[in-house]
This record gives sequence, C-alpha cells and structure tokens, in this order.
Amino acid sequence: MAGNKDKAKALANEAIGNVKQGVGKVTDNDKLRAEGKAQELKGDEKQTKADDK
Repeated sequence: MAGNKDKAKALANEAIGNVKQGVGKVTDNDKLRAEGKAQELKGDEKQTKADDK
C-alpha cells in the first residue's frame, strides 16, 4: 500500500511540474519553467523508486 501512495505523490509532482512549466511558458517566466522542470524530474525519480519497491 505504501508503494501506491508514493506513486500517487510522484504522479502529482509530475503533474504540478508540468503545469508550472506551462504557466511559465505562457507568462515568459523562466524561473517558473525551471521550477516546474525540477519538480517534474523529482516526481519522475520518485515514481521510478516506487516502481522498484
């Protein structure tokens, strides 16, 4: 069960990161795009770890 929670959190991080990147692109805000990319990568990494469990 803990693996499912971790995976859900990871997917949420990826989704939020994608939204931040999109908003950053529309508003021409490079800082927000970078934050979004970092958050997406963090979520991707956590999802990989959850899959390994």
